[in-house]
Amino acid sequence: MPKTDLATARRQMHSPNIKTRKHALRLLHEAKRNQQKARVAGR
Repeated sequence: MPKTDLATARRQMHSPNIKTRKHALRLLHEAKRNQQKARVAGR
């Protein structure tokens, strides 16, 4: 099972493997989207 925390995703963005980079980018985008949803819901 792959790690899904932000620190790992940021580190994996420097990988030469395209699939690893895409997976990391997907995780980072999802985290940012969730953060924005939480911010809007808190208003």
